Amino acid sequence: MFEALGLSRLAESVYLTMLEFPEAGVEDLGRVLRLDDGQVREALNDLARMSLLRTPPSGAPASGTQPPRPVSPEVGLSMLLARRHAEVARHQQEIEESRAAFETLLAKHAESRPKNPGPEVRRVEGIEAIRARLRELADSCVWEACSFTPDGAQSAASLEASRALDAEAIARGVRLRTVYLDSVRNDQPTLEYAQWLTELGSEVRTTPTLPVRMLIVDRRLAMVPVDNDDSASLALEISSPGVLSGLVALFNSVWKNAVSLGSARRRDDEGLSAQERQVLQLLGEGHTDEMIARRLGVSVRTARRIASNLLSRLDAQSRFQAGARAVARGFSPADSCPPVGRQFDLMGSQYEQ
Repeated sequence: MFEALGLSRLAESVYLTMLEFPEAGVEDLGRVLRLDDGQVREALNDLARMSLLRTPPSGAPASGTQPPRPVSPEVGLSMLLARRHAEVARHQQEIEESRAAFETLLAKHAESRPKNPGPEVRRVEGIEAIRARLRELADSCVWEACSFTPDGAQSAASLEASRALDAEAIARGVRLRTVYLDSVRNDQPTLEYAQWLTELGSEVRTTPTLPVRMLIVDRRLAMVPVDNDDSASLALEISSPGVLSGLVALFNSVWKNAVSLGSARRRDDEGLSAQERQVLQLLGEGHTDEMIARRLGVSVRTARRIASNLLSRLDAQSRFQAGARAVARGFSPADSCPPVGRQFDLMGSQYEQ
């Protein structure tokens, strides 16, 4: 129940039992929960580390047969929840800052070296050339391919064309790591394709939004868009070690906080999903339904429905008021960065015929 707050199942069981039986000792707790003394003491140490016990000043939390008393849930769990909110807000801010820095870096490359970017940044112009280069990269990949796919539902033609290339890569022992938007869980063809990938040994996760479209091959080459408003015409193939290190770090940060395809999407203590939290942030930033739909990879109708439900839950009269109330209640970070352009619309159709 409280795993999202960093509390293990063992520690949670001991804590709840202590709340129910305040005078219970170590042996009593072990008898009620059918645990040995070592397990009870381990749980008590975890609870003390998370400040959920009033630790006696004379010794360790698990010493003796009489454990310290539990901190009330109003104080202890509220503190853990506030800490978790701060961590989520900090992570979101890091992602937004990385995206802004990444967009700025790409813009500088495009402006300063438009004709001859040099050996570390190569321009690939035209959709046919981009698709051909993506096929070459897929064939040449040796051990790992990491990608962000921010389109939501994928077209049938794109999925079918990608199937053989992905299967061949996995058969060669390539580790495929793909991050889709949460919205693909509601599109049966894309969901079935992602499940097929996992059955072959690939790794698939989802997240509410993605900072950019990206493919990284063997951590030696990356392909990214240049112009988000004309994504099919120009992409950059990057081999610069410094830029690649930043892109790999960005991927790993998003990957760490994304949810595995086989896992249920968690809701927080306010009943909000990660996708709904993202919509609240976008509302506060003044995004339209069309812009929100693009970021989430859903239809405008779905984006409008989510926003309307959130306005009703927050008893807000306007979209901006909903975003402001979300910040006031700790649902959304107050210092998030504004968006930088719309998402690149290319690699979801990278193998279309």
